[in-house]
Amino acid sequence: MQDQTAGSAAPSFLPSAPSQQRSLGSLVSLSMRRPGGRHAVSALIAVLLLSGVSMFAFPAFTDLFQRYQQRHVQLNTGDPALKTRYLEHQIKVGQGLTRLVINNDRMKVNVVVVEGTTPAALNAGAGHYVNTPFPCEQGNVGIAGHRTTYGRPFNKIDEMHVGDTVDLVTPVGRCTYEVVKAFGGHSNPWIVLPNAYYVVGQDGALGRGHWLTLTSCHPLGSDSHRIVLRLRLVKSTGKA
Repeated sequence: MQDQTAGSAAPSFLPSAPSQQRSLGSLVSLSMRRPGGRHAVSALIAVLLLSGVSMFAFPAFTDLFQRYQQRHVQLNTGDPALKTRYLEHQIKVGQGLTRLVINNDRMKVNVVVVEGTTPAALNAGAGHYVNTPFPCEQGNVGIAGHRTTYGRPFNKIDEMHVGDTVDLVTPVGRCTYEVVKAFGGHSNPWIVLPNAYYVVGQDGALGRGHWLTLTSCHPLGSDSHRIVLRLRLVKSTGKA
């Protein structure tokens, strides 16, 4: 079927474009000359400025809040009552569970990990998946942490290398986990979808061994995926 006769206009649901485009400056100038235009432009500028300030201030605000939370959940590992609650798995969501320490030339972290991964719990920076073993116990210990807000303890988790270590200091002892080599046909760390809960599962070798799995959002500033780092227990002092 042939096109319509030359000169006939094809129908369109799009608004017709103006015959002559105006620059942003000319549009602003025109608005300023119309009644109420100055107020509208001033309001728009104020909104844009506020949005810009908020965008840069939000991470700083969350960092301050995280530091406040960290002071609130300071982990007194020498407290006998805390030791008893730990051994009985009576640590409540939001309470301090363990201290996580990373110290290499690319990543330095010293943060109290709270029980639970609810949004409120993770305001402290890092949280323990409640359906995984306590630190140093048999199985696959799961810990989630922020990358760009609330202290961003896992900001450089993508820079962890094979052989790097993570220490978990608990009320009953200290254990050291080491990043393992790539496995299962993917790198370590690797990227998964947000619903890939199997990475903190306990099936097979994960439940029989002593593992630590760290997770965080990916890419930076987005929660579209998760970055996952797997480590194996290499040293333990005290009860494990």
